[in-house]
Amino acid sequence: MDELIDILTPDGKPTGKVALKSEAHKNGWFHATVHIWFFTKDDKILLQKRAMTKKVFPGLWDISVAGHIGAGETILDAAIREVHEELGLEIKSDELLKIGTRIHQVSHANGIQDNEHHHVFIAELKVPIESLSIQKEEVDDVQLFDLAVLKNTKNIENVLLPRFHEYYCMVYDTIIESLHKK
Repeated sequence: MDELIDILTPDGKPTGKVALKSEAHKNGWFHATVHIWFFTKDDKILLQKRAMTKKVFPGLWDISVAGHIGAGETILDAAIREVHEELGLEIKSDELLKIGTRIHQVSHANGIQDNEHHHVFIAELKVPIESLSIQKEEVDDVQLFDLAVLKNTKNIENVLLPRFHEYYCMVYDTIIESLHKK
């Protein structure tokens, strides 16, 4: 879905410009997204299988929830909205723990230039996955994987991308730390 997004400088500051997501991807303009990783108390991570109609990484088991921040939308509002849209799950802002922001720059073979600032959150999944209502346009399936999958991306085909191994390890370490605090 094409939507209006705020255009950022390479260091993440607002430019005051707004563009369609497709335009930002075509021109390589920086913009912001949210990543929400859901984990369970029994060391599982919720991954979504990206719909085969997605323009990048179709059919890949990936982040629990991810999406673009709309023009004028706050980071937290975008995270809450994306969780609701993709999983049908209502969450509150205090259930989200922001663990960082990362710069992501990837040129895709189809011409999409992803220059993004990912605002990364973790949250505990407190409902059975059977109660989730997935957005078929975005998500083909959801599944709980052993949390260790985040550290072993080189061993499982079509689950996460080995080139982002350091990112997944940071998410893993933060989730483990969060679980031991409870």
